[in-house]
Formats: sequence, C-alpha cells, structure tokens
Amino acid sequence: MSAVLAIENLSKSFLLHQQSGARIDVFETLSAEVGAGEAVAVTGPSGRGKSSLLKLIYGTYRATGGSIRICSKGAWTDIVKAEPRDILALRKQTIGYVTQFLRVIPRVPAEVIVAEPLVDRGTPEDVALERARLLLARLNIPERLWKLSPMTFSGGEQQRVNIARGFAAHFPVLLLDEPTASLDAENRLRVLELIAEAQSNGSAILGVFHDERERRHACSREIPLA
Repeated sequence: MSAVLAIENLSKSFLLHQQSGARIDVFETLSAEVGAGEAVAVTGPSGRGKSSLLKLIYGTYRATGGSIRICSKGAWTDIVKAEPRDILALRKQTIGYVTQFLRVIPRVPAEVIVAEPLVDRGTPEDVALERARLLLARLNIPERLWKLSPMTFSGGEQQRVNIARGFAAHFPVLLLDEPTASLDAENRLRVLELIAEAQSNGSAILGVFHDERERRHACSREIPLA
C-alpha cells in the first residue's frame, strides 16, 4: 500500500499572547503515514490535538516544525513549506475536509453547496447537481429542502449537508473531524457507508471519531496522541 500522506517529526506549539506569552506544545516529533485506500483513526484524550492535526494537514494551521507531505498526481508537496496558492490547489483537487460545522452562505441552496466541489473541478452543473441530490437523499435531507439555504436547517441537517459536500467529489486524501457527531443512528450508518465507499475508491482517510464502535468499524488502525 503506497502512502499518499506522510507526516514526519511534526511539531506544533501555540503562543498565547494574551496570557503572558505562555506556550503550549501540542505535538513533538509526530510521524505517521496513511496509504491509498486506508482508513486510520486519530485517537487520544480530549484536548490532545486531534482536530489540530487535521487542521495542520489541511493547511489551516502552520506547523512549528517537521513535514506534512501530500502526494498529488505523482508529485509530493510539503504542506508545512507550501505557498498559500499551492495549498488552495491541493484543497480543490486532493484534500477533502469534513468538519463539524457547515459554512452557511445566505441564499445559496443546499444542493448547490453540495455540488460546488464538483463544479469547481469542471464537472457539468447538471451532473454535479445529480450527484448532490443523490447524497442529500441518502443522508435523509427532505427533497423540499434541497433548493433552500441551510441557514434555517437544524444542526443535524446542516451537518448532513456538510457531509454530503465532503463526499461529493473524490479526494485522494480525506480528513474527517467527528463526522457522525450529532447524528441519529440511521444517519451515522449512512456516513459509515460513505466512508467505506471512499476507501474502496482509493481515498486515504484520516478521521477523528467520538464513538469507539464507529471508529473500529470505519478504521483499520489508529494514530494515538498520548
């Protein structure tokens, strides 16, 4: 199994300017790899930096040291050293990220939000919308809501729209930050099915899961943050 995500000697510290410059060390010399078609869980106590690790890989946070290398179309890019334009390009084509929160845009319908990653890649709009509607239906979003902005949706409905968007396009690297949080049992099952499908399509998946049973169901091994 060839690695598409390689982390080596990663370190991250936060400097608290409003608290006398206190420094919090999150990681020191963290190393890990995730291969194509592999699903791996990030585990550890609350506050240990599981979500921070995903943000470092996505380029939202900057690492203090080490490297985070992503393989895209046969070429490796180190997120730690990459220019912002290169990180944006990777987000468009290579790195998908499902967070716990949906960025709601006024007056933009849910189906358009879900279809956007495909449209951005040049997929015809009708094809992208068809995929979006399929995912919304699988995640039990009523059809009457598809053409409405998610601004007025419940928290669970917004989360399902967010999940649909994350799985709309194929991403070689897929980051999942508690994707089943706040969902009922039926929709958690739908998400686990989507994870398995993405894995079978070759995505390297790195996820944070609150529920141990779901983590073990979705992932073959763990990266512990002790």
